[in-house]
Amino acid sequence: MRGFVKVLVVGALACGLLGLGCKKQEAAPAAPAPEAAPAKEVSNIPPLNENNIVSIAVRSEDHTTLVAAIKAADYVTSVAASGPLTVFAPTNDAFAKLPEGTVENLVKPENIPTLRKILQYHVTTSALDKEWLKDGQVLGMANGKKTTVSVEGDTVKINDATIVASIPASNGIVHVVDTVLLPPEE
Repeated sequence: MRGFVKVLVVGALACGLLGLGCKKQEAAPAAPAPEAAPAKEVSNIPPLNENNIVSIAVRSEDHTTLVAAIKAADYVTSVAASGPLTVFAPTNDAFAKLPEGTVENLVKPENIPTLRKILQYHVTTSALDKEWLKDGQVLGMANGKKTTVSVEGDTVKINDATIVASIPASNGIVHVVDTVLLPPEE
């Protein structure tokens, strides 16, 4: 939502400046003005390595809700950091399992602290390959809370979330999960 407002404000300013520039050019017929560069899309995503965790999520059609949440929490730069990080990335379907209106409520400015705690519960430092995760292993997450790994055959879970895919990244690893991890209540 904040990004949309920024786009509107920047767009309005650009239109106003272009309008002023056109009037000045008409008033003083000097040398022709150079062609304006095409407008760039405004985003709060910094230039990224194409194999960075954020870049991977941005390119995924299955993670648009996660990307919107990361933007709303102003965590793009943090997740794009050098790492190494392991991110348990819920799919759009995982977010859809939450009660109706949960995501829309979490991205409201007054609920950003809660959103940040939830997102932090999906990140741990160091890049942990799926094969390295062991049954009963406890992971410390970025919000200071713990998750528990369970392994049964080829199925690896973090709490109740099943890892359905793993994607290596330049700053860690993305484990795609089918359920949103909710931190334990304080």
